[in-house]
Amino acid sequence: MASCFEQEDSLFNFVVRDGNGVKGLVDSGLSKVPDQYIQPPNERIPEKMISNSPISIIDHQLHTPIDISLLDGPSHDQVAEAIVKAAESFGFFQVVNHGVPVELLESLKESAHRFFEQPPEKKAVYRKGASPSPFVKYGTSFVPDKEKALEWKDFISMTYTTDGDALNYWPNHFKEGALEYLKTASEMVKKILEVLIGAFGVIADESIVDLVDALTGSKMVNINFYPTCPNPDLTIGVGRHSDVGTLTVLLQDGIGGLYVKLEEDESGKQKKGGAEEPQWMEIPPITGALVVNVGDILQIISNGRYKSAEHRVRTTSRQSRVSVPLFTSPLPTHQIGPLPQLVDTDGIARYRDLVCGDYLNNFFGNVHEGKKSLDFAKITY
Repeated sequence: MASCFEQEDSLFNFVVRDGNGVKGLVDSGLSKVPDQYIQPPNERIPEKMISNSPISIIDHQLHTPIDISLLDGPSHDQVAEAIVKAAESFGFFQVVNHGVPVELLESLKESAHRFFEQPPEKKAVYRKGASPSPFVKYGTSFVPDKEKALEWKDFISMTYTTDGDALNYWPNHFKEGALEYLKTASEMVKKILEVLIGAFGVIADESIVDLVDALTGSKMVNINFYPTCPNPDLTIGVGRHSDVGTLTVLLQDGIGGLYVKLEEDESGKQKKGGAEEPQWMEIPPITGALVVNVGDILQIISNGRYKSAEHRVRTTSRQSRVSVPLFTSPLPTHQIGPLPQLVDTDGIARYRDLVCGDYLNNFFGNVHEGKKSLDFAKITY
């Protein structure tokens, strides 16, 4: 292995530029994590990193999914309260009876494995500059040209434009399934956003639907693949970050490895539990459930009431892992900023008004570094 990649450039070219990805690296006979993937000690995720004394309220939120179907019945108010509380306090929750067929979820996971098990040249046709569509991109890590240590992940992203484009250009392995997932999960996202925006109590009912449509004008499905890793304690699948958009819906498989950071106060100390060191908790896989989390743009438009949670992904030596996130956000040309009604109520704007595309470009142009992306919009008094 060492003889194949004696120079740093040769590994980077093999993995990134030639489109072999981490999967190609593993298939080449890898016995240990290459230096280019070894993270600084403070960025690693040891297997026993989680506290043995979970904070009970948060632990309950993560292990007890919210039944979204109950929003249409007499339990609407209780379910809505649970959604709002999760968005305000933690930024992550799980949902069931969400309207996305469970059979579709299982099929998507199987299709994801089949796609990434293909020979490298079959996947490389979707690399940037080679892909038949600028809205379909196969890649690895996050921004490999800027990262000091690469992330142990391959992916393909598919931005929705029209049904016809999806069926013509998305990979055959999962184009129909990914499109159905996007459409059915998007309906759930709209329901949840109607609850979250309605909870402000200052937005007219007739304006909520228009605002929800604007906040979900752009949709992108990613298929993420985390190959088996010989040294999971030395690297990461995805580094510390918050999601850039409005709401994210995530399908994860049964392997686990998604960790979320417990909220800190302004001094950087944990708000709950009293611990000085950052605490991370795993989002446990629940069969048939989907994970929902708040993105930066929802934190911005809510003037900080709803929290985009910092999270990361651990690798595993046992078997390859897949996940399928749906990212929703406004169109790049849309103006974002705290809702004026909330600024009036709060007496202060915590974020500036800006064009959504500028915020997205800042996020995707920099390495993962916790919630630092929000500094681009934050107002300092």
